[in-house]
Amino acid sequence: MVYNKDVPVALISFHDCSLFAKIKMSIGAHVVEIPCEVKKNPAEEKKAKSTEAKAKKEKKAKDLNTPKRPPTSFFLFMDDFRKEYNEANPDCKSVKEVAKGGGEKWKSMKTEEKKFYQDRAAELKAEYVKALKSDKEENEHDKKDSTEKEAKEEVIVDDE
Repeated sequence: MVYNKDVPVALISFHDCSLFAKIKMSIGAHVVEIPCEVKKNPAEEKKAKSTEAKAKKEKKAKDLNTPKRPPTSFFLFMDDFRKEYNEANPDCKSVKEVAKGGGEKWKSMKTEEKKFYQDRAAELKAEYVKALKSDKEENEHDKKDSTEKEAKEEVIVDDE
């Protein structure tokens, strides 16, 4: 096999030094070497990422006066079911058994039987929405008052 020494070999990435030397000696051409990227160990990558400072998202300040969300129809059913179950089985203290029994009974109930709990949940949700709207209006009113006070304070400071 005869090699043409006038034709340069380009863009060859070599992983093994001995292979590089053999090819270079046999070809005798100009070889352009591209250094291959060394892959980091996954553990090292995690350490590097964890040491970098991450910008944390600011949490919204919770308003303690906002109304609590109403329970769903299933949770209303579970309140009644727990009372019945504890009366029937006073010696059973396992939460797991009560939850399992409640879930099975809820699944086996017909839609007519569930309707009572669904109606109660809808009523509670309607009350919640009204309370939420009134709370939101109060908060907006309070914000307007506080911004007006701040504006008055700035005017007073500027006048002095």
